[in-house]
Amino acid sequence: MSEYGSDHEREEESLSNPDVVTKYKAAAKITNAALAAVVEACKPGAKIVDLCDKGDSLLNEGVGKEFKGKDIEKGIAVPTCISVNNCVGHCSPLNDCAVELKEGDLVKIDIGCHIDGYIAQAAHSLVVAADAAAPVTGRAADVMQCAQTCFDAAARLIRPGHKSSEVAPVLAKICEAYGCNLVDGVMTYEMTRFVIDAQKAVVHKAQPDQKVEDVEFEEGEVYAIDCLVSSGEGKPKLHDEKETTVYKRAMEVQYQLKMKASRELLSEVQKKYPTMLFSLRGIEAKQARFGLVECLNHGLLNAYPVTYEKDGDLVAHVKGTVLLMPSGSDRITGVPAQALQSDKSCEDEEVKALLATSCKNEEVKALLATSLKNKKKKKKAAKEAAA
Repeated sequence: MSEYGSDHEREEESLSNPDVVTKYKAAAKITNAALAAVVEACKPGAKIVDLCDKGDSLLNEGVGKEFKGKDIEKGIAVPTCISVNNCVGHCSPLNDCAVELKEGDLVKIDIGCHIDGYIAQAAHSLVVAADAAAPVTGRAADVMQCAQTCFDAAARLIRPGHKSSEVAPVLAKICEAYGCNLVDGVMTYEMTRFVIDAQKAVVHKAQPDQKVEDVEFEEGEVYAIDCLVSSGEGKPKLHDEKETTVYKRAMEVQYQLKMKASRELLSEVQKKYPTMLFSLRGIEAKQARFGLVECLNHGLLNAYPVTYEKDGDLVAHVKGTVLLMPSGSDRITGVPAQALQSDKSCEDEEVKALLATSCKNEEVKALLATSLKNKKKKKKAAKEAAA
């Protein structure tokens, strides 16, 4: 491909192309409708696997109605996952799972679809209650409010001209105020066409041995702002590898598989989910599941394990797809949050000022410029006092 062709292709796939924005928003409409239906179905006695099936069916039904007659790929990008209480995520069990929701469970729903490779994904948290109108209280309210506040702050920081390094310190202040912790290993990823975890990433909580690249956000980019917060330490553990059912094809790896079942599995994955996440529950050729081990052993699939915080801990998840438009950040996925009644709040003045702004670019630029000036004044005053 020529250099011109490459630039032209990028232009065609960018948000400057109205058709691209239309496809993102069509995918978002489907994701939001499916998410809202799953939220409504989260009642005491509801089976987790039935909720996952419901979400996936609605995603498939929704994308099937869009762009009919067009030769474009469309389908599930994130299989519906229902993760409860201290379970962090990626819980999308097989059909023999009998686990049911109970009143008081803190449920996290993760879901998403794509149209022509343009991905819209979301995550939402709720507490199962007999009275849906009653506000959530206690530690559940703390962790849910913390996750939502982290998302709101990140959405105001992830914008053109700003750096990824600006995000983590603000999220840390918010978590400290609520007595919570960000979950290790969670990052906000840029998304591009057919790529759910593109080159740019925002590390929310850097580890001591982790190399963190500071990237600058640019107009026209798309991010899945992803906030996972725990009432515990935020250091989840794997309990049982057999619980893992969510995978993604490792596109850079090629290998000639030996087993027929392995070849059948990989063939179905490459046909239905060539670049997106999938659940084994969505694999139609059931015998093909026996080929999973060989595919994993040779690095053809990446696993998304089901991990847990300690018993008694609670984890909340808020994720939304955000388009960095010329006017500001446009969140296109999400449904209304439950009423929360936490006795905690973040009183840090800089965080409060940030949250008081809109998601319009110029307003936040002015705020951050003022904040930088104030920091310089404080440093100068401290030096003069020391002298």
